[in-house]
Amino acid sequence: MSNFGFLNLCLVRPYDPSFREARSAVGASALLADARVFDSVAEAVADCTLVVGTTAIGRREVRHPVKRLEDGARLIRKRMGSSQVALLFGSEKFGLSNEDLSHCNWLLRIPTREEHRSMNLGQAVAVCLYELARNSRGAVVAENHHPATAGDIDRVAALLLDALHASGSLKARSATATEEKLRRLMRRHHLTAEDAKFWLGMFRQIVWKLRSAERESAES
Repeated sequence: MSNFGFLNLCLVRPYDPSFREARSAVGASALLADARVFDSVAEAVADCTLVVGTTAIGRREVRHPVKRLEDGARLIRKRMGSSQVALLFGSEKFGLSNEDLSHCNWLLRIPTREEHRSMNLGQAVAVCLYELARNSRGAVVAENHHPATAGDIDRVAALLLDALHASGSLKARSATATEEKLRRLMRRHHLTAEDAKFWLGMFRQIVWKLRSAERESAES
């Protein structure tokens, strides 16, 4: 990260012994010392308007659009001119889980050969950041609209799930899968900040009406 000028490192539940040892990395001690640690991916990306996951794909079923590195890097550089962007990497052994991927707008794949898709995590990070840095000068263009942050989108999704719960439409056994599908669906619509504000107000009213009706029914 330091090699290519990316200084904002966020970690989700890092393995503490390895993390403490890594703080001695030559030339990058300040970056590691300033790294922010979060309990969940949702918290780590809450202030970002674009979240891009990385994947080798392999045999897993992918429910997101997947872009090659060179194509995805152009889109990321464009968004970087106006707002926060997160590039999400999973563990070296397991990659990103389906729950992790549900927070992503789309996925990025390094064009490795089919017979050997997986890369060392540090090397994968370096390859991606090199591609982002190599044509960054003059490539960043500010967008005219203001995209909704991941945190805004998650708040809208949480209210919609609350409405589904209140209406009795959401079954407990399918709640997790429904939540992941909903996050993916909302990210495909590229909400603006104004869209999110409107949806939040609308769903708050729906939830309030449903809860009020539920209380009145219980009292009668």
